[in-house]
Order: sequence, then C-alpha cells, then structure tokens
Amino acid sequence: MGLEIFTLPHFHIATFTYLHIATFTYLHIVPSLRKYFICIMISSIQHFQRPFFIGVAGAGMSAIAQYLQGIGKTVSGSDRFFKAGEPNAIREKLEAAGILCFEQNGEGITDQTDLIVVSTAVEDTVPEVQKAKAQNLPVIHRSELLALIAASKKTIAVGGTSGKSTTSAMLFDILQHAGIDASVITGAGLVRLIRKGLIGNAWTGKSEWLVIEADESDGSIVQYKSELGLLLNVDKDHKELDVLMEVFATFQKNSRNFIVNQSHPLAKTLSINAANDFGKTDEAGFRFGNFYQQGMQIRFTLNDTTFQMPLVGEHNMENAVAAATAAHFVGVSLTTSSEALANYEGIYRRNQLLGRKGGVTLIDDFAHNPVKCAAAIRACQPIAPKLIAWLQPHGYGPTRFLRNDFVEEISKALRPGDEIWMSEIYYAGGTAVKDISAGDLIDDLKKKNVNAYFVSDRNNFITEVRPHLSDDCVLLLMGARDPSLETFCSSLLGAIARLNDVQCNAIIFYNRKQVPAKCHQQTVMCLRAERFVGLQLLQKVFLLCIQFANSQWFLLLYIAVNSK
Repeated sequence: MGLEIFTLPHFHIATFTYLHIATFTYLHIVPSLRKYFICIMISSIQHFQRPFFIGVAGAGMSAIAQYLQGIGKTVSGSDRFFKAGEPNAIREKLEAAGILCFEQNGEGITDQTDLIVVSTAVEDTVPEVQKAKAQNLPVIHRSELLALIAASKKTIAVGGTSGKSTTSAMLFDILQHAGIDASVITGAGLVRLIRKGLIGNAWTGKSEWLVIEADESDGSIVQYKSELGLLLNVDKDHKELDVLMEVFATFQKNSRNFIVNQSHPLAKTLSINAANDFGKTDEAGFRFGNFYQQGMQIRFTLNDTTFQMPLVGEHNMENAVAAATAAHFVGVSLTTSSEALANYEGIYRRNQLLGRKGGVTLIDDFAHNPVKCAAAIRACQPIAPKLIAWLQPHGYGPTRFLRNDFVEEISKALRPGDEIWMSEIYYAGGTAVKDISAGDLIDDLKKKNVNAYFVSDRNNFITEVRPHLSDDCVLLLMGARDPSLETFCSSLLGAIARLNDVQCNAIIFYNRKQVPAKCHQQTVMCLRAERFVGLQLLQKVFLLCIQFANSQWFLLLYIAVNSK
C-alpha cells in the first residue's frame, strides 16, 4: 500500500508506505500549491479496474500486467520499445492476452484509466507520467502493486541474491504437478509456459497459492507480507552485505513462516526454526547431499528421496531443494517433488542449452554478479574439458562496485585451460560516470595469470574466439539487463555452425583421376561424419593423406579449405 506525492516538476515522485487509507485524500497544504500536490492511497487490488503500465514490456511489469488481466482487470500499457510498424514479440503476446499496447506518447491513458503503474526505470519526463500528473491520477510503483497482489493470496515469496527465478519456477512446476493450480509472478520466462504461447513469466491459477520472486536489489522485498518467506542465500551484489542483511531481516519479520538455507552462513543467522530449513548440516530438517553431475544431468538426495534433473551445477541442486522444501510446507511430498523436477524444462537464460555445433556446446546464462558467474562457470565445467566464458557486465556503477569481487571469484572458478572473455559494459542510459571498462577487469585477471581476453565490440567476439574453440568445449555466455542479449546469444549458434560446417563437396577440387575412388569415398565420409574448425580440419586431412600416401591430394585440399 503506497502513498504517492506529485511534486513540483523538478522533483521526483516520492513514495511513502504508511497509513492504511482506502480513499483518495488531498494534503492540507497551501491552496495555491494544491494542483502540484495530491496524495492517493491504494490499499487493495479491489480499488482499481483499469490500470495502465508505463514500461509494460519489462520483465517485472509484464508479469504483473498479465496476472491482473487474468483475474479480470482491463489492463493497458506502453513501452519505449513499441514502435509503429515494427514487430515486437512481447507486444504481440501481451495483446494476445487481451492487454492493449501503445507507443510511449501518452495516448494510451484515457478518462477511464484509474491507476498508473511505474517501475524504477521510468523517469518523471516520460509523457505518461506528465499526463498522469496533469489528470491527478494515482501512481503506484510496481513493487507496491505486487505487495497488494501478494496480500490478496496465500503467497510464497522467494528471496536471496541468487536463484530466485529458478527456484520460483521449480516450485511452480512442483505445485502444478501436485494438482495445485498456483499462480506465479516472476522475472524470467518458464519454458513450460512459453510453449503455451505466453511470455512465460506469469500464470493466473485457480488456487489460493501465489509464488512470487521477491527482489532485494531495490529494497522492495521489505514490502511483502507473505504466508511463507524463502531465503536462498545472501551474497554481495547490488548492496553491501550489512545493508542486505538488514533488508532480509525485515523480509523475515514480515513473513508468517520462514525457511532458510542452513548451508549459507549469512542466511542461517535468520533462521527461526531449523526443523523447517534445508541444508547439508544435521540441524536442518531437510538435508541434502550426494551430488553427482554427468554432462547436463544432476543427481542428489533430499532426506531419503533421490532427485534427478536435466540441469547443471550444485547451485541448481540447492534451488531444487529449496523448492521441494517450500512445497512440503504446502503439503506436497518429497516423492512428488522429485517426480515433478525430473521433467523440469527450465527458464530462459538460466543455464539454457542453445545447442551443440562442431563439438562446441553453447550455453546462455543470466549470471551477472561475481558469485553467479563463478557458479555458472563451475556448473558447466563437467560438460567438457575446456570452457570459454564470455561476460557482458551491466552498468558502470555495479561493475565499479564489484570489480575486485569479479576478479577474485572468476579467477578461482576457472581451470588452467579455461578462458574468460569480456565485451564492453552495457549502458542502459541515464546519468553514469563512465570511468571503468570491462577491459580493466580483464587486465586485473591477467595479473592473476588467467587466460583473459577483451573484445570491446561483442559483434567481433565470434571472429576473435574462433581459433580458441576446440571440438570438445563449452562456450558459456553471461550477462543481464540488456534486452538484446537473448537474440545475440542465439545468433552465435548459427555463427558457430557457419564456422564449422565444411561442405566436403565444395572443397574437393582436385583431379579425381589422381586419387583412388575408394580413398576419395572414405575421406568424404570421414569429413562429413565430423565437424571441424580451421586447424582441426587440416589436421584431420593431413592424417588421412598420410594414411593414403598422397601428398598432392593434401596440398589441393589445403588450398581449397583456405579459399573457402
């Protein structure tokens, strides 16, 4: 529940959370200034019917918009990425759900609009904000609205600095498998929902349960009063650890029931009842262990139940354990959770396998802080003997704040033969002091004898990394906040395919009369059966030529490959 104060044009909208008043109230101020100041209280989702979202294409905003549309509200919104005549996948899916979408020019706000929803990214200068002020419309922050939604349901709020989206998705899958049609509002697209033609970050269920991702980065997590609070971990990310601990302590106090990860030292300090917690230690009521990973499959035990999942990394074991523990609180057995997670389909950009080409396994991950990047690297190492990681840091402030942590965590995670590449910091706009470069982090890593490389323009990355690829390696792509990252990462699969896809018929320009037909057929079969990059192809051809003792054939093949 929030109070919005419209101020003079040069001030930002300030939000204060106090007093539960359901009616619109004017401040008792100097009458001549009344047109600049109006405070409006919204204390229930029953107090509006036609909300308008400014920045509706954002992950957090679109999820809430879809949920509200699903419970019978008439939702509309705008976004700076919506342009006339330009296709936009998010817009198309929102409109398919019945949500009217507009360009960000103010035309979408009508006399029937009764609430304006904004996010932290929306500035006062946006036309819709100006129009809302002029019309004295109530304005509410996304997190405040989510708090109102949470108050209307039996809510499980998933918190922590890492793993919130994945754990929320796993918990949603478990509840659905158990016959509990829970709702979910999260920050990433669930594959099982995307296959239904949805954006994938929201579902309006028929049961009383709601799963939400509680964000600590902007402090909004303190607003949620949930039936169950779930704390996964506490690591330095957007804020210093002491600040984060204060935030999570408030999260704990606001939760009717609370579960923590006993294996995480800071999370453990906020435990209320260890019997409800999960961890590797004996005091935890839900004990996990016996982790084993083979390729992209993991196996572990939780109490006496074995889990097997199509995922990578110990961090995903902890996410799954957290989800199963929370589901047990709702009344779902560990056996049912194990059955559900055996078919877990994942979420977009969380250890997402994009494909395999020429021995290169391409994985896309949302990792963007030091601990998450290190966890993603370690999770992918069992897949192949060599790992090449690429990171696009986001934000000059966060990169500056976490510079030493990035260097320390990544250098400890990489094996001697692994590599880390970075492209320049993603700039989302606004005021920023650009006094740091991703190249600075690479220089720091080199001083620790890490195989580190900087390629400023990410569009040059695949060309630069080509000589470093092997026929058995993982290419791990990491980054967040940049809406074009998903498209960029997906495009690399095609680029790798073009590098590797040697057309045997095109390179055989020699005179077949000089080569026995049997040898020719055997060589073409060998080359077609495998994919090679550059030098690897030449090595294969060289070995075949030694086998067939035909040096002239090798020379002609070498020229053809280099001319391709």
